[in-house]
Amino acid sequence: MPCEVQPRFLVLYGSQKGQAQSIAEGIAEDAQDNGLVAELKCLNQTDEFNLEKENAPVVFIVSTTGDGEPPDNALKFVKDIKTKTFSTDHYKHLCYALLALGDTNYANFCNCGKTIERPAVLNFSYADDGVGLEVVVDPWLEGLWKAIKGALSKMASNWTSPMKEDAATSPNKIFDSCTSEIQLNLLSHAGDPQEGSLTHSLPPLSESSLNVPALPPPYLDVSLEDVDTMKEVRTFVCKVPICRAVQLTRGDSVKTALLLELDITAHTTLAYEPGDSFDVFCPNRDTEVEEILSKLGLREKRNHSVHVSLKKDTKKRGAQVPSYIPQNISLLTLLTWCLEIRSVPKKAFLRALVEHTGDSVQRRRLQELCSKQGTADYNLYVRDPSLSTLELLTAFPSCLPPLSLLIEHLPKLQPRPYSASSSRLKHPGKLLFVFNVVDFPECTGRWAGKRGLCTGWLFDLINRGLDFPGRVERSGSLTLPMVHVSLRSNGSFRPPSDLTVPFIMVGPGTGVAPFIGFLQQRDKQRQENPDVVFGETWLFFGCRHKDRDYLFREDLEGFVSSGVLNHLKVCFSRDDQEQEKEEEKKVTTSVARPRYVQHNLLLNSQYISDILLKQKGYIYVCGDAKNMAKDVNEALIEMIKTQMQVDQLEAMKTLAGLREEKRYLQDIWA
Repeated sequence: MPCEVQPRFLVLYGSQKGQAQSIAEGIAEDAQDNGLVAELKCLNQTDEFNLEKENAPVVFIVSTTGDGEPPDNALKFVKDIKTKTFSTDHYKHLCYALLALGDTNYANFCNCGKTIERPAVLNFSYADDGVGLEVVVDPWLEGLWKAIKGALSKMASNWTSPMKEDAATSPNKIFDSCTSEIQLNLLSHAGDPQEGSLTHSLPPLSESSLNVPALPPPYLDVSLEDVDTMKEVRTFVCKVPICRAVQLTRGDSVKTALLLELDITAHTTLAYEPGDSFDVFCPNRDTEVEEILSKLGLREKRNHSVHVSLKKDTKKRGAQVPSYIPQNISLLTLLTWCLEIRSVPKKAFLRALVEHTGDSVQRRRLQELCSKQGTADYNLYVRDPSLSTLELLTAFPSCLPPLSLLIEHLPKLQPRPYSASSSRLKHPGKLLFVFNVVDFPECTGRWAGKRGLCTGWLFDLINRGLDFPGRVERSGSLTLPMVHVSLRSNGSFRPPSDLTVPFIMVGPGTGVAPFIGFLQQRDKQRQENPDVVFGETWLFFGCRHKDRDYLFREDLEGFVSSGVLNHLKVCFSRDDQEQEKEEEKKVTTSVARPRYVQHNLLLNSQYISDILLKQKGYIYVCGDAKNMAKDVNEALIEMIKTQMQVDQLEAMKTLAGLREEKRYLQDIWA
């Protein structure tokens, strides 16, 4: 009598910030309700699974980080796949589904998933954070269970029947028949936004029966202890002083750009190169921490020690105490330095909050927001305006969650990355960087505007000692504060090592920051190598107004005068039309003035194409991923089409070749 096949499947995840891991854990938790057994593993735990011998369905959930790089906890697995030589049918025996998380604002969308998929037998599925992961993941998950059960059922039938084909090849064909059921359909956002508000819904949603997700099982026990002394654990790498702060924009500019100079003389680990970025570790705002403490009813226990442990009877598979919560820290430190209290609450968190909401109307609204039917409202009132957990709790005053629930659902407070805007050759012992102070406008659920967490904190730190045009020189000296930083080396986004190779830089707004370091280094290299014929340098910069937010204007014009920068192409998108017309008369009366960097690129397409295609030069793009980077990419495709006389597909292939050769490099952010 044949043995009964155990209804199990394997769930593997690679996650950088917790999204992919959360989805994978959710699948593992829901498996039992579907009559299945799921084995949950991180992709780097390669000693705990063997795909070569795996005969059960496998579900991959992977994200992509940086410039198409795999998450840290998937590096080993991806490296093995890329370095080993596989035959085309190496994974033919596997039946699996793959959900790749990414953001179409970035060029290498879902690249980690594509890397894993290359030897695969199934198409992978995309979840785009640019339109909302929940919108596309939810329907994919619904189809996943039917597909897995169907595959397991057919596998069991095949393995128990002597008349079936060989089991080594059947899983592929079995799971192929289920492919259509687990494919992810990218949903469009058609229709007008719904009326109503964060706390109030309208028909038909308010009258609908709701498909509410299963309640996430609690898995942490949290206790507070009043102790005399505690060892406050900090994991920051370097503590450095801010020695200078300058406002680069005029007071009436739409955005406020600040330049900060850090003294890194005492820290050899911060030996950065032009193109590198670094992390700034910032705390949550004091006022917001106080509000959270009040909401939890724990203001009097702020200095108590927090002890976190696993529930002995938890049903959460693979449950662990978060590694970013040190032992023996105070509640105040936990909320200030460890948890991202400004994070946008996910639907699973909203579902858990329902159980701690006393008012029936508020309870129903939270159910709507986390339901399948309420996805549009969730996106409109929670996800799109980046509503924080604190703002949500404020809007639903009868929701009184325990501390343990926040620790279970709030992610780690992540450091914020910034590009170095200096060269150590020019500024030994110093690290300079520039940033815009981010502003979030008021909206339903947010009663007043607020600044970005890190940029607002930095602004508050240096505001009294800030230098800016027109400010009267202050008497006396001010002691500027310390910040915690660590280096994020970016080995690919560097100037060419061959000094004779030409390169192009595209950096509107604060995207110009790394190129200041590029040019400072080039200046020193020219002084040290007087006999070398240096390659041409081009910089395309753009801003709103010539007299308000032209960042590093004196520096850039100085680089042009000295010959360090051969071509500086600048455009201003918001200057008065009359002023533009007067300036245009000095140049031409037939060509429209370029407003954005992509327009200037197209105006110089012959030179740019020659540098990239004939001289084997480099192009670097830094700045906004959502609009600018896409527009620049389209401009490059257009100029390749024109200059090479090829069609769209061939131009895209040529540009992809530049990426592969690491001659088209991006440092972009959403």
